[in-house]
Amino acid sequence: MLDPVPRPASGLAIRCSRALFSPWSRLSLLVMVLASAAVMVVLYEPQRLLSAGWPPQLSGGAAAVVLFGVGYGVCTAAFVPRPLLNLAAGALFGSQAGLVSAIAGTVLGAGIAFTLGRVLGQDALRPLLRGRWLKAADGQLSRHGFRSMLAIRLFPGVPFAAANYCAAVSRMGYVPFLLATGLGSIPNTAAYVVAGSRAGSPTSPAFLIAMGFIVVTGLAAAVVAWRKRHHMRDR
Repeated sequence: MLDPVPRPASGLAIRCSRALFSPWSRLSLLVMVLASAAVMVVLYEPQRLLSAGWPPQLSGGAAAVVLFGVGYGVCTAAFVPRPLLNLAAGALFGSQAGLVSAIAGTVLGAGIAFTLGRVLGQDALRPLLRGRWLKAADGQLSRHGFRSMLAIRLFPGVPFAAANYCAAVSRMGYVPFLLATGLGSIPNTAAYVVAGSRAGSPTSPAFLIAMGFIVVTGLAAAVVAWRKRHHMRDR
């Protein structure tokens, strides 16, 4: 008796598989994930932590600091403004523990966004980098990733989420990105955390210095962005 001849793989199945894992399908998934995260933020308003406070049963100990850091990372990946979370970290845990938790959360949130952008968006978006500004930004991040990202984090003129996804689309590596994010975020994050921890005494030197630092760095970022824009326009 003759053995049955095996059927060739279905061409339709192969085409469906290719379409499912194509760059544009992954980009569509990324858009849906980010849109869902934004909707969750609007519905649940995690920034109410500033006014409502941390749950009493989770208000003390290292476990609370770690839990807050994890929540911080997830919230930043979902577009919750970092300044609000930094203020909350200082108000809940004080300057030292609050800073540790906030920096850990910053790196975690940046890593989540970078991974999503790299896995789901890079292949589809890189062919679209045709504009002069886009090419310049991509070249800077790809060739000088660490120092470029360090400068972006030190001068908070570029939105946190935008910097994460721009770096993900570039050829920048994970380690330089995360290291630059952690180091570069310390000064500005510390200022907000100290301001949050001293919010009850707004005339204290620590609070005034922290607020002054926030204002000065914000103005410096605006000036640098303005000069960079005119420099690129002249070129």
